Amino acid sequence: MYLIFKRLSDILFASIALVLLSPCLLPLLIALRFTGEGEVFYRQTRVGFRNRPFRIWKFATMLKNSPNLGSGSLTLRNDPRVTPLGHFLRKTKINELPQLINLLRGDMTLVGPRPQMMEDFEAFPVDIQEIIYNIRPGITGIGSIVFRDEERMLSMPGRDPRRFYVEQIAPYKGRLECWYMGKMSFWNDICLLFLTGWSIIQPDSDLHFRVFRDLPELPEALRPGDPLKAPPDPLERVSETHVPFI
Repeated sequence: MYLIFKRLSDILFASIALVLLSPCLLPLLIALRFTGEGEVFYRQTRVGFRNRPFRIWKFATMLKNSPNLGSGSLTLRNDPRVTPLGHFLRKTKINELPQLINLLRGDMTLVGPRPQMMEDFEAFPVDIQEIIYNIRPGITGIGSIVFRDEERMLSMPGRDPRRFYVEQIAPYKGRLECWYMGKMSFWNDICLLFLTGWSIIQPDSDLHFRVFRDLPELPEALRPGDPLKAPPDPLERVSETHVPFI
């Protein structure tokens, strides 16, 4: 019953959103047409439901040959492949709005694990690859919220972006998406939609760790000096407090 209602909600939401947003998006379509390389939409093959490939829709924010340039499928902070207008669209997540088309088509759902390019999908541990897309991929999800500033993490000085993604980000991201699969409910979907908006307004917030206290624990490599850092344990604060001798 939940999955049926989820699909009906996706259709209703996408239909209403496309009608309401169409007039507002017209200036954006014109701006994209006359800036950058003149491309408005960008379509890319991603791994989808039951590991079948599909074509995802986005507003064009990068150079057309981006997958063959620089860091490939990974986008870094201040990536030179991103167009000036693209920086704004990516920061505000407006570039994801064309995925409402994928929502109507049934390729995606509103909340679920984010669809990956094959190269990044293969970075998941094999056991996660086998189950992560047993549900439809989502426009947003817990992985997107926790790794909302993934570009900055990959851009740390002296860090190999691909190696760090494969060894640190992909395994934890996979665990997050599997956590969602075990916790799917209307209430959690509503919370994740709220947290998506909140993460855009307050990108350094750790509210998701307080709303969902049973999220998989962050690996140490993702913690120091990072906006992904989980809320500190109050007991750790006490243990670190130095009490003067009297």
